[in-house]
Amino acid sequence: MSILIGAAIVTTVTAFYLGKKGWQAFHKAVGITPGVLVYQNDAAPLSLSKLSWQQLNLNKKYLQNLSEQQLRQLKCIDEKVNSYQSYQKTRQDQHKGSVVTEQQFVLNKMLYTRLPEMLASHNQLVTMNKSTDNVMSSEKKVEANQLLESVFNNIEQRLDQLLAQVDTQQLQELRAMKKYIDSHDS
Repeated sequence: MSILIGAAIVTTVTAFYLGKKGWQAFHKAVGITPGVLVYQNDAAPLSLSKLSWQQLNLNKKYLQNLSEQQLRQLKCIDEKVNSYQSYQKTRQDQHKGSVVTEQQFVLNKMLYTRLPEMLASHNQLVTMNKSTDNVMSSEKKVEANQLLESVFNNIEQRLDQLLAQVDTQQLQELRAMKKYIDSHDS
């Protein structure tokens, strides 16, 4: 009798152990970690300490005085730049060289040189005027925020145009491939 109870216990423990290992292997194969669920609320305020950039290299010190809307717009710009850069990398990996257009050159200059410079100037203006709270400094802050938002809108508009060009180019390449295949089908 004790042999049967011992065998049942060993069988149960073995089945449980193998089931758990199989379940973990299944989760690992599909790329998820059991017990870890991360919910990201898009409406929650952005935290500078947790904010990370995929492509842009921005000094967090200069971002402290930006509004929530401005931070969200910068994050959106960063995501669009990442999409465009991944497209460029894919083209390079396929050995399809691309010529840098004037539009791409100007956008790169704006993103990696002028944008950090403007954020630094904006931060300096806002922090300098914190000590002298008067009507003139609040007008300057408003104008500085408007100028910064105008630049963000300009950059985002340029990115949207480049991404639209990428979509059009990809569609044209697909059409050309289909036309080639159809012409050699008969």
